Amino acid sequence: MCHNDAHTCSTDTAAATAEETAACPVMAGTPVVKAVAEAKGLFRDYEGQRYWFCCAGCGPAFDADPAKYALAV
Repeated sequence: MCHNDAHTCSTDTAAATAEETAACPVMAGTPVVKAVAEAKGLFRDYEGQRYWFCCAGCGPAFDADPAKYALAV
């Protein structure tokens, strides 16, 4: 469930394989379809690793403390 009222979610994982999905580091346990998140700009690269987000509100939270969220994944 996204925490953003804009509902730009990237969590429709019904047709995605495990390799096509990731867990949102901000909303722990929320699955993310990588291709959908990338198409919407819902990702960040941090220390050589890419992190995908479930909604637009997660990017700014990650930016504020990326080390905290990188450890959560």
